[in-house]
Amino acid sequence: MAAAHPEGRAVPSFPDRREAEMSTILSTPTTPSAAHTVPEGRLSHLLFADTRLTPLWALLRIYVGVQWWLAGWHKVTGGGWIGADAGGAVSGFLNGALARTGGDHPDVTRGYAWFIEQVALPNAALFSHLVTFGELTVGAALILGLFTGAAAFLGGFLNANFLLAGAVSSNPLLFILATWLVLGWRVAGWLGLDRWVLPRVGVPRGRAS
Repeated sequence: MAAAHPEGRAVPSFPDRREAEMSTILSTPTTPSAAHTVPEGRLSHLLFADTRLTPLWALLRIYVGVQWWLAGWHKVTGGGWIGADAGGAVSGFLNGALARTGGDHPDVTRGYAWFIEQVALPNAALFSHLVTFGELTVGAALILGLFTGAAAFLGGFLNANFLLAGAVSSNPLLFILATWLVLGWRVAGWLGLDRWVLPRVGVPRGRAS
């Protein structure tokens, strides 16, 4: 149905215009593979991309790194984690986790208990070395500011596994801090080796704003 135009031309009524618009939309070719960039908010940019906050990020990064380094170094010097005695300490830790699977509110889930029994305990020596050198690697990388995002992610992964095994201690705090470091990877290592290493591996260097 068309309405009369003052100059005599026919003007499509509202239903007709709506149908025409829908027809245009449906007939427009689409490209499913087209990528779109979501703009970053001011607060997000300030927290996670502005180099003016790098001193705070450096303090946070080094604090977490020192905690990991000390934890790994304690395992190296304490015995039962590497060398001929490897597996003894981690076996005791894992068996303690299995003891916390019972009751109405177990600290360790059945799924993680299966992982401990079927995967971790039979390979206790291997996991002992992985944990020890993993902690040292995370600590050193965070202290130096080298591949900060990846190091923080690995640290958070270790924290998550310790929590799943029922070990609380400082793991919740370190997990939260690791998550922040992953979010702020662009600037968390700016006052560290990342400032020079990341551009060499293909990460674009930030521009002045």
